[in-house]
Amino acid sequence: MDSTSASQHGLALVEAAVVLAIATLALTSATPGLQRLIEQRRLDAAASVLAADLQLARNESIARNRVVRVVWVATQGCYLLHTGPAGSCRCEARGDADCDAGSTLVRSVASSSGVTLHGNASSIAFDPVHGTATPAATWRVTGRDGRAVHHVVNVMGRVRSCSPAAAVPGYPAC
Repeated sequence: MDSTSASQHGLALVEAAVVLAIATLALTSATPGLQRLIEQRRLDAAASVLAADLQLARNESIARNRVVRVVWVATQGCYLLHTGPAGSCRCEARGDADCDAGSTLVRSVASSSGVTLHGNASSIAFDPVHGTATPAATWRVTGRDGRAVHHVVNVMGRVRSCSPAAAVPGYPAC
């Protein structure tokens, strides 16, 4: 068999290096956009969970015929939905909660990574007879990049969600 007529199989080292360089460039150019998308999804998920939990608290207070509170415990990075007096439930390690006798834990939620929660009230109580909220409050879910979703709970217990300057897609401007 003639060595000049044999076909060559595989890639040369130079070809493999060029393919690797192009793949590296494509990956590094896509990373910032991918990171922003991940942060946006984390913020949207945390905001959606909080909005659903505020509605859950209102519904549970009516269903149980008891005051249900949503309490933000900033030092532990969690919030609780519970019945009973204010301060009767506390966040524990790993998002667990502990309640005094006579209080019932409805739900405990540990804050997710990269998302913070702030509000002008540390607790909102939902009345079982009228479904009203005391006090009216605004809780802000903020991502690492500063974008935020605000949940405004009015005296009637209704929740309205918005984003300052419509910075988060899917939310109207505040």
